[in-house]
Amino acid sequence: MAPPSKSAKLVDISGELKKIIDADFDKASARRRAREAFKDVQLSIDHCLFKIPTQGLKLHEKYEKNSRGVEIFSKSWVPDSHPPKAVICYCHGYGESCTFFFEGTARKLALAGYGVYAMDYQGFGLSDGLHGYIPSFERLVDDVIEHYSKVKAEKPEFDALPSFLFGQSMGGAVALKVHLKQPKAWSGAILLAPMCKIADDLRPSFIMTRILIALSKALPKSKLVPTKDLDDIAFREKKELVYLPMLILHGEADAVTDPSVSKALYEKASSTDKKLNIYKDSYHQLLEGEPDEVIFGVFNDIISWLDDHTSKDTNLH
Repeated sequence: MAPPSKSAKLVDISGELKKIIDADFDKASARRRAREAFKDVQLSIDHCLFKIPTQGLKLHEKYEKNSRGVEIFSKSWVPDSHPPKAVICYCHGYGESCTFFFEGTARKLALAGYGVYAMDYQGFGLSDGLHGYIPSFERLVDDVIEHYSKVKAEKPEFDALPSFLFGQSMGGAVALKVHLKQPKAWSGAILLAPMCKIADDLRPSFIMTRILIALSKALPKSKLVPTKDLDDIAFREKKELVYLPMLILHGEADAVTDPSVSKALYEKASSTDKKLNIYKDSYHQLLEGEPDEVIFGVFNDIISWLDDHTSKDTNLH
C-alpha cells in the first residue's frame, strides 16, 4: 500500500500546489518549482531577517554550468549607489542554501557596504544534483573555488578590494578548506559555528558507525553518514593558517557543532590575527534561531570585525 501523499492532510489548496508539495525534492527541478511558489510566503514570515529591506541594493540571481557541467545557482547582493568596501563569499551549511535565511543575512551585510556573493553547492538548494548528496567533499570545495574565483575575475574592480570567506556550520569547514587550497587569495574568514567535528552527543556509537559506513558503501547515494570525519580540516596543515585573520563565533549551548572544537581551532591556529566569540546560552543558529537582540548583536560583531579588517587591508594596498 502506497504511503499517503505529503499534501493529504492539507485542505483548501489547489491541485497545482498539491503537485508541488508531493514532488520528489531530491530533484533540482522540484526544488526550483517549490521556491518559485513559496518565495513570497517566505518573505512574509515574522522573523527579523525577512524584515531587512532591499532598498539601496542590487540583487542578481543566475544559473550557470560549471566546468563539470553541473548547473549551479548563485545570487549576489551589492550596494546600488557606491562600490562595495569588500567582497564576501558565503559557504552554506549542510541543511541550508543561499535562498532562505541567508537572504536576510546577505541584505544586512550589503546594507553595511559589502558585496555579498553566495552559491548553492551541487545537490543543495536550487543547484543540480541529488538533494543533500555529497559524492566528494574535495570536489565540493573545488566547485566553490571555481565559482568564487570566477566572480572575482569577472569584475576587475574587485582586484583592489579585500575578499572574505564566510562559512556557516559545514560551510565553516568548506571555507577553511578553500583557504588551505588558496592560502593567498583571501583577506580573512568568518566562521560561524564551524562544523570541523561532529558533536560527541550526535555521533553514533562505534558499532553503529561501522554499520552506517558499510551501508554507505553498498548504497553510495543514500544520505546516511559522512564518509570521513572533518577533524583534519580544522587541524591538519594548521600552519597554513598563519596569514589568515579569523573571526570565529559559536553558541555556548550549541548541540550540533561542539564549541570546544572552535576553541581548539582558535588556540591551535597560528595566525596572530584571530578572535573567538562565545555567546552564552546560545545555540547553533546564531543568526537565525536566537532572539532578535542576540541576532543583531552577532551581526554587529561581524560587521565591526569586517570594517576593522577592511580598513587594515585597504591601507596595505
